Amino acid sequence: MSKFLILQLRPEDEAADEEFDAFLARGGLAEDQVERIRLDQAPLRAVSLDQYAGVIVGGGPGCVSDDPADKDPLETRIEADIMALMPEILARDMPYLGCCYGMGILGAALGAPVGKGRYGEAIGGVDCTVTEEGARDPLLAGLPVQFRALVGHKEAVEDLPEGAVHLVASAPCPFQMIRAGENVYATQFHPEARGENFAQRIEIYKHRGYFAPQDAAALSETVLAEAITVPERILHTFVSRYGA
Repeated sequence: MSKFLILQLRPEDEAADEEFDAFLARGGLAEDQVERIRLDQAPLRAVSLDQYAGVIVGGGPGCVSDDPADKDPLETRIEADIMALMPEILARDMPYLGCCYGMGILGAALGAPVGKGRYGEAIGGVDCTVTEEGARDPLLAGLPVQFRALVGHKEAVEDLPEGAVHLVASAPCPFQMIRAGENVYATQFHPEARGENFAQRIEIYKHRGYFAPQDAAALSETVLAEAITVPERILHTFVSRYGA
């Protein structure tokens, strides 16, 4: 099968490696089935999307909605690189799965408001509900109508982008999963993550403004107690559907 392109936006080596390993494990992918590009390491070269089965975009500490005047120069360049790919991805209706930060990228590319004022979620588990449209979507086929997922984000898509389909909601953040066209998806929750993944990220990002550093141990205990099984099935189905 054609390889999947995994684009990572995390500048911390430990976090990037942990996330990459989680994508492989939960997606049922071997390393020779993907091309991994860490956008923090160098500007994105010209990419021919013809050679890939699909694109998976990970999370990161940056925010689309940050004031450009205050944004870290590296995060500015990383965001610009991935945003430059989005018009072609959308025009081709290419298989795309944006995870957390990747939701903000898709929302911004579709012209939806992305901000910190309404739907940010503290780190932890959240109850998600599949919408009527979601129940008809092939990535969600056979999944329970309600499931737990792991979240932790300062910004969120604040309105459904024009033409997009609303697939999954939660009480704190209504747009947990959306689809544009037939093949372009994004989740606000992390489909690759289990509790142990979040515990590692809590330690890495405890000084990045997501929570008070002194709360790190309690947050780790909380996420490790979560039994998260459904979100990874979405990632696995994405890989199976488009990698065949």
